[in-house]
Formats: sequence, C-alpha cells, structure tokens
Amino acid sequence: MKNNHTKESSKAVEGKVSSAKSTDSAVKIAIKEMTPEEKRTLQIQAIVKTAIAAYVGVIAGVIAYFQLGAATETKWYAMLTIIAILAYYVQRLIFPAFKINTKEFGLKGWFYVEFLVIDFCLVTWTLLLN
Repeated sequence: MKNNHTKESSKAVEGKVSSAKSTDSAVKIAIKEMTPEEKRTLQIQAIVKTAIAAYVGVIAGVIAYFQLGAATETKWYAMLTIIAILAYYVQRLIFPAFKINTKEFGLKGWFYVEFLVIDFCLVTWTLLLN
C-alpha cells in the first residue's frame, strides 16, 4: 500500500514538472542591458557611497577621540552601536544631496556602508590614541 501511494505521488510530481516546463518556455524574461553611460553612473555612485562612509567614519573617530579619549570607563560595544546608529541617520541625510537614492539600498548596502564607518572610526581613533 505504501508503494502504491509513492507511485501516485511521483506521477503527480512529474505532471507538475512537465506543466512547469511548458509554461517556462512560453514565458520570456526581458533583461535590460545597461548602456556604458548607466554603468559609469552606477560606478560613480558606488565610489561616492564609499567615500562618504569613509569620511563619516574618520569624523566619528576624531569626535570619539576628543570626547572619550581612551574610553576606559565606557563599554566599547556600546560606543560602536551609538556610532553606527548616528552614522546611519547622518548618511540618510547626506546621500540625497549627492543624488543617491537611499530607498534602493538593501540590507547588504547599508551593512556595507556601516561597516566602513565603523572600520574607519576605529582606525582613526586608534591612530589618534597612539
């Protein structure tokens, strides 16, 4: 009885696969190729995003140095969290001035720029401490 049920379910699956194949051939996906000008614009925007994140990180590192010094009395992860949150809002205000649409950013894009901010902040802060 178990064997018979397995045969029926495999036939049903085969029927679904064959019907999916027939509909896939009928559907054509149009992929728009980018012109060289569009590619160049996207590359320039990527460089601007990276540069802004780097500058915000350096500024955050300098502010952290002058406000906190070595920060021996505060928790380091609390400071990084505060810097990341403030940097997020600062960048949401700065990016539109450079014609970068922040609504197109996904989780990956924001993670990238926030990582750069934290990285540059820590490097700048460490260099100033030495």
